[in-house]
Amino acid sequence: MRDILDAVREAAGKKLLFLPHAIRQLARPANMISTREVERVVTEGEIIEHYPEDVRGPSCLMLGSGEGRAIHVVCAPKDEYLAIITAYVPDPSQWAPDFRRRAS
Repeated sequence: MRDILDAVREAAGKKLLFLPHAIRQLARPANMISTREVERVVTEGEIIEHYPEDVRGPSCLMLGSGEGRAIHVVCAPKDEYLAIITAYVPDPSQWAPDFRRRAS
Protein backbone atom coordinates (compact mmCIF):
# COMPACT_ATOMS: atom_id res chain seq x y z
CA MET A 1 0.00 0.00 0.00
CA ARG A 2 3.04 2.23 0.11
CA ASP A 3 2.66 3.08 -3.60
CA ILE A 4 -0.92 4.34 -3.21
CA LEU A 5 0.05 6.27 -0.06
CA ASP A 6 2.89 7.98 -1.94
CA ALA A 7 0.51 8.80 -4.81
CA VAL A 8 -2.07 10.23 -2.38
CA ARG A 9 0.48 12.43 -0.62
CA GLU A 10 1.99 13.64 -3.90
CA ALA A 11 -1.43 14.50 -5.37
CA ALA A 12 -2.53 16.17 -2.11
CA GLY A 13 0.54 18.39 -2.30
CA LYS A 14 -0.74 19.75 -5.62
CA LYS A 15 -4.43 20.33 -4.94
CA LEU A 16 -7.47 18.84 -3.20
CA LEU A 17 -10.61 18.59 -5.32
CA PHE A 18 -13.76 17.96 -3.28
CA LEU A 19 -16.34 16.06 -5.32
CA PRO A 20 -20.05 16.91 -4.82
CA HIS A 21 -20.74 13.91 -2.56
CA ALA A 22 -17.83 14.88 -0.32
CA ILE A 23 -19.10 18.44 -0.03
CA ARG A 24 -22.54 17.19 1.04
CA GLN A 25 -20.99 14.86 3.63
CA LEU A 26 -18.73 17.57 5.07
CA ALA A 27 -21.71 19.85 5.58
CA ARG A 28 -23.93 17.33 7.39
CA PRO A 29 -25.00 19.07 10.63
CA ALA A 30 -24.31 16.01 12.79
CA ASN A 31 -20.62 15.93 11.80
CA MET A 32 -19.49 19.22 10.20
CA ILE A 33 -16.04 18.16 8.97
CA SER A 34 -13.71 20.97 7.97
CA THR A 35 -11.49 20.96 4.90
CA ARG A 36 -8.56 21.36 7.30
CA GLU A 37 -9.50 18.05 8.96
CA VAL A 38 -9.64 16.32 5.56
CA GLU A 39 -6.26 17.76 4.64
CA ARG A 40 -4.83 16.46 7.92
CA VAL A 41 -6.18 12.95 7.24
CA VAL A 42 -4.66 12.75 3.75
CA THR A 43 -1.30 14.17 4.81
CA GLU A 44 -0.89 12.38 8.16
CA GLY A 45 -3.38 9.50 8.20
CA GLU A 46 -3.07 5.87 7.22
CA ILE A 47 -4.63 3.79 4.48
CA ILE A 48 -6.93 1.12 5.89
CA GLU A 49 -8.47 -0.13 2.62
CA HIS A 50 -7.17 0.01 -0.95
CA TYR A 51 -9.47 -0.15 -3.99
CA PRO A 52 -7.14 -0.69 -7.00
CA GLU A 53 -10.02 -1.61 -9.33
CA ASP A 54 -12.35 1.31 -8.49
CA VAL A 55 -14.22 2.62 -11.56
CA ARG A 56 -13.02 6.14 -10.68
CA GLY A 57 -9.43 4.92 -10.78
CA PRO A 58 -7.36 3.52 -7.91
CA SER A 59 -8.61 4.90 -4.62
CA CYS A 60 -8.36 4.22 -0.91
CA LEU A 61 -10.01 4.68 2.46
CA MET A 62 -7.88 6.61 4.92
CA LEU A 63 -8.20 6.96 8.67
CA GLY A 64 -6.96 9.99 10.52
CA SER A 65 -7.86 12.29 13.35
CA GLY A 66 -9.71 15.55 13.11
CA GLU A 67 -10.71 17.79 15.96
CA GLY A 68 -10.53 15.08 18.63
CA ARG A 69 -12.34 12.45 16.57
CA ALA A 70 -11.66 9.77 13.98
CA ILE A 71 -12.37 10.66 10.36
CA HIS A 72 -12.50 8.46 7.27
CA VAL A 73 -11.67 9.91 3.85
CA VAL A 74 -12.08 8.10 0.54
CA CYS A 75 -9.79 9.63 -2.07
CA ALA A 76 -8.30 8.96 -5.49
CA PRO A 77 -4.97 10.37 -6.62
CA LYS A 78 -4.92 11.94 -10.09
CA ASP A 79 -2.04 13.53 -12.00
CA GLU A 80 -2.99 17.10 -11.10
CA TYR A 81 -4.97 16.73 -7.84
CA LEU A 82 -6.29 14.44 -5.14
CA ALA A 83 -10.00 13.75 -5.62
CA ILE A 84 -11.81 13.69 -2.28
CA ILE A 85 -14.70 11.31 -2.94
CA THR A 86 -16.21 11.40 0.53
CA ALA A 87 -15.36 12.04 4.16
CA TYR A 88 -17.26 11.05 7.27
CA VAL A 89 -17.06 10.35 10.97
CA PRO A 90 -17.17 6.53 11.21
CA ASP A 91 -20.14 4.98 13.00
CA PRO A 92 -18.86 2.98 16.03
CA SER A 93 -21.56 0.34 15.40
CA GLN A 94 -20.12 -0.39 11.95
CA TRP A 95 -16.42 -0.34 12.80
CA ALA A 96 -14.03 -1.99 15.25
CA PRO A 97 -13.10 0.25 18.22
CA ASP A 98 -9.94 1.46 16.44
CA PHE A 99 -11.97 2.32 13.27
CA ARG A 100 -9.48 0.36 11.13
CA ARG A 101 -11.68 -2.69 10.42
CA ARG A 102 -15.36 -3.07 9.66
CA ALA A 103 -17.39 -4.68 12.44
CA SER A 104 -18.31 -8.29 11.80
